[in-house]
Amino acid sequence: MARFTLPRDIYFGPDAISELKNLKGYQKAFIVTGGHSMRKTGFLQKLDDVLKEAGLQTFIYDGVEPDPSIERVYDGAKAMREFEPDVIVAIGGGSPMDAAKAMWVFYEYPEKTFEDIKNPFTMPKLRKKAIFVGIPSTSGTASEVTAFSVITDYSTDIKYPLADFEITPDIAVLDSDIPMTMPKTLTAHTGMDALTHAIEAYVASARSDFSDALALKAISSIFDSILDSYNGDAEARGKMHIAQCLAGMAFSNALLGIAHSLAHKTGAVFHIPHGCCNAILLPNVIQYNSRVCMERYAQIAREVGLPGATDKQLTNSLVDAVRELNKKLSIAPTYQENGVSEEDFNAHCKEIAVNAVGDPCTGSNPRATDAENMLKVLTCAYYGQDVTF
Repeated sequence: MARFTLPRDIYFGPDAISELKNLKGYQKAFIVTGGHSMRKTGFLQKLDDVLKEAGLQTFIYDGVEPDPSIERVYDGAKAMREFEPDVIVAIGGGSPMDAAKAMWVFYEYPEKTFEDIKNPFTMPKLRKKAIFVGIPSTSGTASEVTAFSVITDYSTDIKYPLADFEITPDIAVLDSDIPMTMPKTLTAHTGMDALTHAIEAYVASARSDFSDALALKAISSIFDSILDSYNGDAEARGKMHIAQCLAGMAFSNALLGIAHSLAHKTGAVFHIPHGCCNAILLPNVIQYNSRVCMERYAQIAREVGLPGATDKQLTNSLVDAVRELNKKLSIAPTYQENGVSEEDFNAHCKEIAVNAVGDPCTGSNPRATDAENMLKVLTCAYYGQDVTF
């Protein structure tokens, strides 16, 4: 038997935050957010006002950093236990949403440790104390609809993708007014993160007819909209906000692959944004995986109108198209061109490869891999070489 899990409710469109005024029957809302962007743009205040209109007492926990740490999670859970909310609302990028999900676990189960939940699908039953609402400000991570939360252990420089359907949010709010505030670089990185989600979900070993439909629609919409979104077109920003959510629903159920395994590990060590890491890795990972699922990549190429008479030609066109997107989005195509020195790369690459094999995303990659092949893919991504093995 397979399983397909989504949030119960998704509100979307302009001013979608206002729908939360109908959140009746609850007493206290604990709001988790990042730095100052949601406060500066007024969306945090708007959320607070809407929740109060619904009759909830609110508490704002802000300052969640990019790539939130285990320590941040424990601190937020402590604040939750003091406030005792029955609704947890995360607003912002993937980081505050991911942090809030992990906080939620330790709020409901204070006796648990990170070691208890870091392995996939080992979380206890949630919703004994609170439900979860996710409101994304960026168009990429789709944490508002996924069963994932990425937390960093800075003592080992390892990012852990926590995975369990228990942390799939109850409500997602896709307010298309919010992503209009994204700067261009963030728009590029999050957009390529979303594209990687959708492409990896379409070839992942746990894919299904349900996830395939969502993944293909997301890929098509992203190819149509990402460049216009990057250049500030309001309609395209709105379409990207929906497309990244479709990609999130696909990969939350189909799972991902080694682009994400390597992105998690390289991002933590080299301090490069997650979406940028995915953009660098995606062409090489397509080349690596095409040995076992070329027909799937060819279908993606057909879906977005790329040229080619054979599956191989179509797959090559897809690789070229991803590289061209990176170029037009001003994303340097290699780790070397993103500022990682050879000395730094050589000092960490073998350890990264070993850790990436153990990443939860590796298990659903369509082609089996080991540390040796993971290192080869990473080396190709560092120097900008094609994967031919």
